[in-house]
Amino acid sequence: MVSYFFALFGVIVDLFRDRQLGGWAKAAWLLALFFVPFLTVLIYVIARGEGMAERSSKESKEYRAQTDQYIRSVAGTSAGPAKEISRAKALLDAGTITPAEFDALKSQALSRSSYTQ
Repeated sequence: MVSYFFALFGVIVDLFRDRQLGGWAKAAWLLALFFVPFLTVLIYVIARGEGMAERSSKESKEYRAQTDQYIRSVAGTSAGPAKEISRAKALLDAGTITPAEFDALKSQALSRSSYTQ
């Protein structure tokens, strides 16, 4: 019974994931699932099983690519404390900030580095 519910859920998810199937066809499959559920799931898996696997694989790859891109974007934003201090030193040398501001920036950079270790 549990396996049947997993298959039923998989068919319903695949129905809404399939962009090539029209709205009326999706409605017909859902009605068939409602009135003759076991037979409809069996027919759907036999008739459209290969497409189910392809759509599932494609969605998994897209999700993985989005996750990897997000991780790269988040990991690449942190410039280590040495770079932050050297940027602050360049600002101090250019006269843009005062020595007190440089010391504050330096202590912030060093305190952030202790959180990441």
